Amino acid sequence: MEEALLTARIIEDRQLHDKRGVFRDRHDAGKILGEIVCRVQDWHNPVCCPIPAGGVPVAVPVARILSAPIRLAVVRKVHIPWNPEAGFGAVTWDGKVILNTELLDTLGMSGEEVESVIEETRQNVRERVNRFRPHLPAPALRQKEVILIDDGLASGYTMLAAVAAVRRLDPASVTVAVPTAHDASLSRVSGRADVVVCPNIRSGPSYAVAEAYREWNDVSDEEVFSCLRVAADRGLF
Repeated sequence: MEEALLTARIIEDRQLHDKRGVFRDRHDAGKILGEIVCRVQDWHNPVCCPIPAGGVPVAVPVARILSAPIRLAVVRKVHIPWNPEAGFGAVTWDGKVILNTELLDTLGMSGEEVESVIEETRQNVRERVNRFRPHLPAPALRQKEVILIDDGLASGYTMLAAVAAVRRLDPASVTVAVPTAHDASLSRVSGRADVVVCPNIRSGPSYAVAEAYREWNDVSDEEVFSCLRVAADRGLF
């Protein structure tokens, strides 16, 4: 593995740069990610905060390598109504909203339409918070080394919202760890995190997180709870 420090904040594996299909699945990606994260610094009080659903199977191997507890960071994308795969912002577990105003200005949505989609997303987040409440971030994140984990970054706004929510809990540091990301998203996120770890950085006009994986599926809540049970059996709570 040939790691490269791109800036003071972004670490990649140059051998994986701009490549597709580099991970078998999310678990495999988590092992590769964890091996890099564990060498980023001397960890004292790390806490792994994956974004469900896709970030959870990635986070379990990372948490195991670091012997770190897991606390879920529930964040949901605010979807564009006619394109559910895309979003113009995100809502966090504490109800805060971050918007991609540059994109929003191009969508032609009325204020009422925007507020309606945001409120729908808030309700979805509230439901997921209730479902996952025992595993959510808590004030105990104060002065902890928080590692926010997802299966990849497309626009990066979901992760930006998560970073902002964690910052409100007064952590010692915030590391963003993702197996794959578009370089523009990493640049956006790196301005808010202390360190960003991403083995597979890709560029170009077309990007999809799924293209980094040879096996890709939507992660159900049942799979999330299964991963959490595995983590609990290994003392990662």
